[in-house]
Amino acid sequence: MLVLGGLFAAFVTAATMLIHIPTPTKGYINLGDCIVNLSAWILGPIYGACAAGIGSASADLLLGYTIYAPVTFVIKALMAVVSFYVCRMIAKRTRGSLARILASVSAELLMILGYFLFEWFLYQSFAASFAGIPSNIAQGVGGAALSVLLHEALLNRTPAVKTLEQGGNNHKYML
Repeated sequence: MLVLGGLFAAFVTAATMLIHIPTPTKGYINLGDCIVNLSAWILGPIYGACAAGIGSASADLLLGYTIYAPVTFVIKALMAVVSFYVCRMIAKRTRGSLARILASVSAELLMILGYFLFEWFLYQSFAASFAGIPSNIAQGVGGAALSVLLHEALLNRTPAVKTLEQGGNNHKYML
């Protein structure tokens, strides 16, 4: 699990850095949220949160968004935890991709709120922090959609991922 956690942290970093479009609030739109959700669903809340937080904060540091790194670590780790537990809760009642859709949307709403509050604190301006919401929504929609699509199209058909998600390593937090 530790090796997979490190691998997913590297995936999050790479996905975040692959496409990063600067926003008006000095943040950037990226594809990292896709892997944040996948890490939660595949690795569980603990390893998934570590991979999401470390990978996203590492990308911030490497791209020069140093002031965002600590907050990004917390927000992305919490996103993974929320995504895991919402998915787990809804999956008990329904099958299919609905659980992952609602889980990823919940995680992305947390991201939007988290960065809104941080930027409000950072810039001491409601208007400045409000200006970042559209770009965070765009990132959230892309991350949620891509994570569900990737899981359903590729990962859901991979035996090793199915085994992990069903607790194949006797990991009590797996879906």
